[in-house]
Amino acid sequence: MTKQLKQLIKELSINNLEALLVTDETNVSYLTGFTSHDSWLLISKQGSYYITDFRYIDEVRSKLKNIYLQKINGSIFKTVVNLAKKLKVKKLGFESKHLSQAEYVFIKKYLSKSIKFISTFDYVEILRQIKSDEELKKVKQAITLTKQAFAFLKKTIKIGVKESAVEIALSNFLKSKGCSYAFEPIIASGKNSALPHAPITKKTIAEKEPIVVDIGIDFLGYKSDLTRVYFLGKIPSVVSNIYNIVLEAQEKAINKIKAGVPISEIDRVARNYIKSKGLGKYFGHALGHGVGRNTHEIPSISSKNKSELTAGMIITVEPAVYISNKFGIRLEDMVLVTDNGCEVLSANINKPN
Repeated sequence: MTKQLKQLIKELSINNLEALLVTDETNVSYLTGFTSHDSWLLISKQGSYYITDFRYIDEVRSKLKNIYLQKINGSIFKTVVNLAKKLKVKKLGFESKHLSQAEYVFIKKYLSKSIKFISTFDYVEILRQIKSDEELKKVKQAITLTKQAFAFLKKTIKIGVKESAVEIALSNFLKSKGCSYAFEPIIASGKNSALPHAPITKKTIAEKEPIVVDIGIDFLGYKSDLTRVYFLGKIPSVVSNIYNIVLEAQEKAINKIKAGVPISEIDRVARNYIKSKGLGKYFGHALGHGVGRNTHEIPSISSKNKSELTAGMIITVEPAVYISNKFGIRLEDMVLVTDNGCEVLSANINKPN
């Protein structure tokens, strides 16, 4: 049984639950240490059950320990209910973000009136915010692979090359390294860089324009998420000035990161600096987000988040300025929160300028 699963079982009593039905594949993988597909997990003090069908039975049986294996017999909904009754559960929690209305209705249909089906929100995700040493190692390896990808791009991005051609070359490079994207990359040049989630186009990269590159790598289920800006030829002064403003905003925010600091304060520091330069209206998204098994996970690093940073969180810090139909600048690094400050995990990946 994983440490994560043991911790969650302890949390059941604290939250007045007897069992929890975990239906999100990422959460099931996190709790079991086994990459989950089409499988649910029923957790209780009396025992935990990995619920899956015949396709995964043999594979799961050889890898999971101290977790019962339950083959789906007919309906997965009836299987869950029969297990709950077997365990004499009276209060069964479920993940409200990850159970569809139709699935909820089917399970409720088979539950006896003596079993309360109780909605929970971010129950597992809250635990996922704090990374273990083993998780940190995997994230660092994903970042190392991303560093190699950026080094490859430095040689690949050239005047006259299309954005789409750069992506194809990058994709082949990653395949040669035996890894894959954590999400669809962004390779946005010139006016395209002003789009926060720009799609890759057949636009030809030209001289004197920024190229925003946002890529992430998946390593054994853990993700990286980093953004750098490349320039070809002489950089126009207006672009250079805004780049330096964004860089300074990022550095100010990172310098504030420490366990116990309100998350909203981190966002405020960067945002206020950009506002002070008359560019506030061009920075419209949150400053960052958590990263781990998902590229985007809690906590959100925004002005609305009044909770505090906790040691062991891995977050992004990504201030930006987007000027429509002209250009955009975004710089994104991954930061580990510590008791005494922070560690910029991607600090050894140079920001080209």
